[in-house]
Amino acid sequence: MDFRSVIARLEQQGKVVHVKSEVDPVHELAGIAKKFEGQEKIVVFDRVKGQKYPVACGLWWNRDIIGSLFSVKAREVPGVFSAAGKSFQEKPVAPVIVENPPCQEEVNLAPNLYELTVPTLALEDGGAYFSNCIVIAKDPDTGVRNTSIHRLMITGKNRLAMLMDVGRHLRSYYERAEARSQPLEITINNGVDPAVYVCATYPGTGISDDELGVASALNGGEPVRLSRSKTVGVEGLADAEVVVEGRMLPNIREPEGPFGEVSGFYAQKDNRWVVEVTAITNRKQPLMSTLLPGKEVWNSVGCTAEASILATVSKMVGGVKNVYLSHGNCGFFGCVVQMEPTRPGMGKNAIMAAFAAFPPMNMVTVVNSDVDIFDAEDVMRAITTRCNVAEDMVIIKHAACHELNPATDYGVGTKFGFDCTVKPGQEERNKKVAFRDVDLSRYEIE
Repeated sequence: MDFRSVIARLEQQGKVVHVKSEVDPVHELAGIAKKFEGQEKIVVFDRVKGQKYPVACGLWWNRDIIGSLFSVKAREVPGVFSAAGKSFQEKPVAPVIVENPPCQEEVNLAPNLYELTVPTLALEDGGAYFSNCIVIAKDPDTGVRNTSIHRLMITGKNRLAMLMDVGRHLRSYYERAEARSQPLEITINNGVDPAVYVCATYPGTGISDDELGVASALNGGEPVRLSRSKTVGVEGLADAEVVVEGRMLPNIREPEGPFGEVSGFYAQKDNRWVVEVTAITNRKQPLMSTLLPGKEVWNSVGCTAEASILATVSKMVGGVKNVYLSHGNCGFFGCVVQMEPTRPGMGKNAIMAAFAAFPPMNMVTVVNSDVDIFDAEDVMRAITTRCNVAEDMVIIKHAACHELNPATDYGVGTKFGFDCTVKPGQEERNKKVAFRDVDLSRYEIE
């Protein structure tokens, strides 16, 4: 499925709000979107001041919407993603290149990024940002494709500054190209199939894997459609709304930021990597896409991370029922694992396995299946009543975490876990109070 068909389907389901008034792309658009954040509706801005194209926001901010994209219930999404990852590992489906792709209905070899609808989001952001584009690159040594998401700030008609987190595959590609004083060619794809968005955030793939195969698995084995680019040797997504072609320049850094990040705090301005844009291609009258760094990121990263953790912890420890990366943990920095340990010590093993499955986290809480992991009160009650900190807390100092977490020293911090599973012989003491379930409709109540 492509982006516009997804939006059309949500329209039919009554899950799209259209803002028909003209809105300023600087702060006003994001301010309106913030009022709808988390609701079971996305927002399409039909008239953006000074821009030709509409833009959609909110595709990932509600898990019920995400479930509907893949025809499952919200709580089934991580399992679907996990199954797709397993299918990809067992039998990957390679992408195909198509001729006359929709993304090249219009071609501009004298690119002007200011002609695209790219909003300035948070009040202190350094400029207009692509916040959810799919970046495709090729390993300079092996030619294997990488698909990922990075923030990109517009700094000129044909220039972008971008962030590459430590440990990301794209950064490895770039550093090896830069060591040879060579640029790294990329495409930046906006308005894409949600399955491709999932594969770009999926943590269970290695640097030698073309993770576009995960998207194929999510789409029932249909290969991802790619297009030959006009100016670079890296393909674009054939059905994207817009494809920006460019080169990441070696040995050049320019100011990027600040940017309101997933943590809810501003990432500070610094000299970062530079992209020289060589072409822009697009569909006729493209519907562009943007993302608020908040619940949309917490859900999109959370769902894929849950899939990876569920698979890894189940394999290494066993007894796992479910996993949740809550919004309170920013969908990145912590998770709750629900399990039924069969012997002492399994809760602590689950903590360590979860950290191995998703290294950006710095907190893991493990609970029994009588705890609702989607209820923050229930989880906190388990921490305060079932965790003897002296015995049940795991602390790992000087560990690699996520550099956007301000609790770390730019990516180096302390990981900690709470084993809140009930100890053998303590079952009766930890038996939850229960009451009779009644149907209020059977009673006369005023």
